[in-house]
Amino acid sequence: MRLTRYTDYALRVLLYLAERPERVCAIAEIATAHAISKNHLMKVVHELGKAGYVQSVRGCHGGMRLCRPPDAINIGAVVREMEGDFDLVDCASCVITHRCGLQGALGEALGAFLAVLDDYSLADLSRQAPASLTNAQITSPMLGAVQRPFATS
Repeated sequence: MRLTRYTDYALRVLLYLAERPERVCAIAEIATAHAISKNHLMKVVHELGKAGYVQSVRGCHGGMRLCRPPDAINIGAVVREMEGDFDLVDCASCVITHRCGLQGALGEALGAFLAVLDDYSLADLSRQAPASLTNAQITSPMLGAVQRPFATS
């Protein structure tokens, strides 16, 4: 599975804001921090605002901030909102579609991918994650029990 840059940038914006809850952040500041085009980031931020994740603050010291606490922002929901479509293969013009199980298998894989993301909030992924989560373990059918990769600094 691969996310678009649009979704990647949306997640970066949300993480940046989650790590700075005490202040309003400017698009130019985030663009510089992540070496992203300011114009492209403006489109991403606009979409995040329409979806109810960020709010704009007008004025000479304006910018944006999160609309809700990081623990109330689900990563799976953000990915679903930002991704345009989840068609992993183009089956519309394929001659073997009626006897192929690829679309079903990929649909199952996509469901599992999104289910994992549904288990995470923005707080889980930001440096502001509660201390009780930093040592939490997850179990993967492929990897067994592994540590969640939380930054604690």
